[in-house]
Amino acid sequence: MRYAARVNTEPTTPTPETTLVIAPPPSSTAAVNVQVETGDPTIYLNRELSWLEFNARVLAEAGSSEVPLYERLKFLSIFFSNLDEFFMVRVAGLQAQTNRTVSELPPDGLLPHEQLAAISARAHVLVDVACKLYETELIPALRRAGVVIVRPEELAPAELAVLDERFRLDVFPVLTPIAIDPGHPFPHLRNKSINIGIMFSREHEGQEPGFGVIQVPPMLPRLMRVRVDGAHRAFVLLEDIIARHTIEFFPAARVRGTYPFRVTRNWDLEIDEEEGEDLLQTIQAELRRRDRGNAVRLEIGLGNGASASVHRLCRALGVDPNRDVYRMTAPLHIPDLASVVTDEERREHRDEPFSPQVPPPLRDAEDIFAVLRERDVILHHPYDSFDPVIELISRAADDPQVLAIKQTLYRTGRDSPIVKALARAAENGKQVTAIVELKARFDEASNIEWARTLEQSGAQVIYGLLGLKTHVKALLVLRREKEKLRRYVHLSTGNYNPSTARLYTDLGLLTANREIGEDVTSLFNLLTGYSAPPRWNRLVVAPLGLHEAILGLITREAAHARAGKKAEIVAQMNSLVDVDVIDALYAASQAGVEIRLIVRGVCCLRPGIAGLSDRIQVRAVIDRFLEHERVFRFENGGNREIYFSSADWMPRNFHRRVEILVPILDPMLATRIDDILRVLFSDTAKTWDLSADGSYGRTTPGQPNVRAQQRFIELARGRAKTESHPSGRFHILQLPNVAALGSNPKHHKNGKKKTIGGVPGAL
Repeated sequence: MRYAARVNTEPTTPTPETTLVIAPPPSSTAAVNVQVETGDPTIYLNRELSWLEFNARVLAEAGSSEVPLYERLKFLSIFFSNLDEFFMVRVAGLQAQTNRTVSELPPDGLLPHEQLAAISARAHVLVDVACKLYETELIPALRRAGVVIVRPEELAPAELAVLDERFRLDVFPVLTPIAIDPGHPFPHLRNKSINIGIMFSREHEGQEPGFGVIQVPPMLPRLMRVRVDGAHRAFVLLEDIIARHTIEFFPAARVRGTYPFRVTRNWDLEIDEEEGEDLLQTIQAELRRRDRGNAVRLEIGLGNGASASVHRLCRALGVDPNRDVYRMTAPLHIPDLASVVTDEERREHRDEPFSPQVPPPLRDAEDIFAVLRERDVILHHPYDSFDPVIELISRAADDPQVLAIKQTLYRTGRDSPIVKALARAAENGKQVTAIVELKARFDEASNIEWARTLEQSGAQVIYGLLGLKTHVKALLVLRREKEKLRRYVHLSTGNYNPSTARLYTDLGLLTANREIGEDVTSLFNLLTGYSAPPRWNRLVVAPLGLHEAILGLITREAAHARAGKKAEIVAQMNSLVDVDVIDALYAASQAGVEIRLIVRGVCCLRPGIAGLSDRIQVRAVIDRFLEHERVFRFENGGNREIYFSSADWMPRNFHRRVEILVPILDPMLATRIDDILRVLFSDTAKTWDLSADGSYGRTTPGQPNVRAQQRFIELARGRAKTESHPSGRFHILQLPNVAALGSNPKHHKNGKKKTIGGVPGAL
């Protein structure tokens, strides 16, 4: 089987919940119940506004009285952390576009300044709702639970005296007050740092009030422990105690007021890989410059005197006072405050404890290699433990019969047992190749550290392909057995990170299948030597044909529907953005294909438009674990096929990243993944339905009310009690000729065949 590939490495461009209401107003561009054609901007949702609705669903979990108290605080923290990243990357990018000519508009047709205005309007509403939720629900509930955050003046005199003494000994010497005048220009304020603004009265009327800044040191604990009668845990915010002692920094000045504020900056890296001779050094240099990015948001906290100086702050920071300023009635940077309950053990305020289970085939196995020679194993995280993956790498590191280990590392986390095992394997004399993606956003510094660790151990470290991110999750172990080499493989939708494997839902495949092993060998050769094979056995690889493959699979379903055969598409992913794929789904819906999608985050497709997408249903699940897997089921006229992938349906995944699509070859495993999809689509407890106008509403609870993630926990516990059963051999499902199926010229941006590193892209 051979796929024609066109490689493009160029950029292409809730309903009420208790007292919480976060539903957006209907979109003015919605084309609902009208006949429209593909390409019409009104049939696509804006990516940025769709992301804000994802974050609104996170906020709704914080507002749900059915969620345990400490978990509600966790969701509120996630909401604000998500918003930080959104401004640092997405909003920063749009602001940069306003200063230059835009070569290509998004599918919905909104100009950068129009998107920024819409983002600001929606984000302000969500922030106001989040602050009100914190003040009126979470803080009173925490107080009832014996956990309080108080202002210094609320303390008893004796405790306040103790706090003041701690300030003078431990905080005062670290602080640097800065008065802003011609001799003291406005200081550079670090990204996401909290600062105290101080207003001074001038001697003469008509003079602009004086202004000073004290930066709250990030190396000091934000929460200072105090004693409060009736509370078993009580804290004062560091910025509040600093503000209390402002006069001690400016004893000769007349202080009019103080308030905290926080600056968010453009935090994305700008890397010219063509110019950088050493990618690692180039990224290190960019990391040092990153903190000097342009300001994109200013948050103003509670205090006095802010109104008189906010325009001065905006001028100094270069932000729009009407669009980019957010006045917070809750403390700044709520995620810091989640630590008030970090080590709190009261189970009634937390989710039910759950330990991931090792599935029966591997639970009692003394030799993981022997198990994989007999059968494939699917791991459904976090319900199935990540330990078998660590065990495979660890065993391989020490096994004298293992000759080589090759692995991609995108986000590994701190103190990674996987990196340690790879280093040990290299020290044991094995050939270890690690593809470390230095450009993994916000993990660049950590990945540089791991790259150096591996290099020092003797491993061969590769930084991936020029111009592409290595996002694929793959592990290959080569072992000598009876005078021949056997390949053992792990492929996954998630990162090699034991911590997130307990928090994110992902699928992983452990296999010794010969054809998949050959493909993974070719994949690593592609990553290390730019050598694409003449053909692939089972895998489909981006950017060498994954886009065409997905379009082909969708087009095939449409052909089956027109021929009166069984036709259905069921898919789960994080994001659906690619216009070609959306248009193909619209066409399939018009042809009679029933399409059911679970899209956790951004979805630019409008379901429910009569004559266009009325056979498409889009849902989103927000629950205890972050839904992260990408799984696809195509009915194929009754010859059902199931795949999982490292890639979402986005242009960047298809054209600017190395990704894979993996077929599930064993019918038993395909049935299990089919069951996973069935349970997800039966959820009525934590599911939201997308409407054509871009709004989301909670799914009407059914009878019985199904909570999918809880059901998966129960199933994992049940499997852990069962005995291992022998598996059948591989039953091969043929991948369709996607080159032929996806041959619609409109799906190709141009007629030229692109190359990677000078090598023509071919499958």
